Amino acid sequence: MHVIVKGKQIDVGDALREHIEGNLENGVSKYFDNAIDAQVTLSRKGHNFHTECNVHIGSGIDVAASADHEDAYSSFDSALERIEKQLRRYKRRLKSHHGKERFQAKRALAAQSYVLAPEPEEDTSENETQEDWQPMIVAESNANIPDCSVGEAVMRMDLANLPAMMFFNSSTKELNVVYRRPDGNFGWIDPKVEKSA
Repeated sequence: MHVIVKGKQIDVGDALREHIEGNLENGVSKYFDNAIDAQVTLSRKGHNFHTECNVHIGSGIDVAASADHEDAYSSFDSALERIEKQLRRYKRRLKSHHGKERFQAKRALAAQSYVLAPEPEEDTSENETQEDWQPMIVAESNANIPDCSVGEAVMRMDLANLPAMMFFNSSTKELNVVYRRPDGNFGWIDPKVEKSA
């Protein structure tokens, strides 16, 4: 597994880098020996260290976790513990003998993902009305929309720690969305498309 360790405005020493690479490799390989790559980013958050950990298992499965602690080693160890907990929880479903091809992309639609800046809070000028305002694109990246069941979509969203996920519903062959509700449950949007005669 290829591991990238970065520090945002902090220097990641060789000892910490070796600790991260070794423990991440050992922790993920307990559950999957085909992990492709991982990225760990450390930064300061007040008096604590903040660790963001993303692991790409393969077949479009991404696992993400973050943690804060006053010690950089403990911050990473907490994030790794969350990654291992997620992998342990979903291992049986990910390695299901009944559906070896379930997590292989049957069909994946390439899409563009954008991050938009929020609407300005100050009043717009007299010349510019509310309808004229266009959001500014802050970042863009490539994304794939997977073909999977609702349960698999929820699992993928939970593993990647995402607030929402769009997918092709494998039973209806239509675009659906699953999302995390404020009450902790998951929501599912399944639009009904009327077929023309």
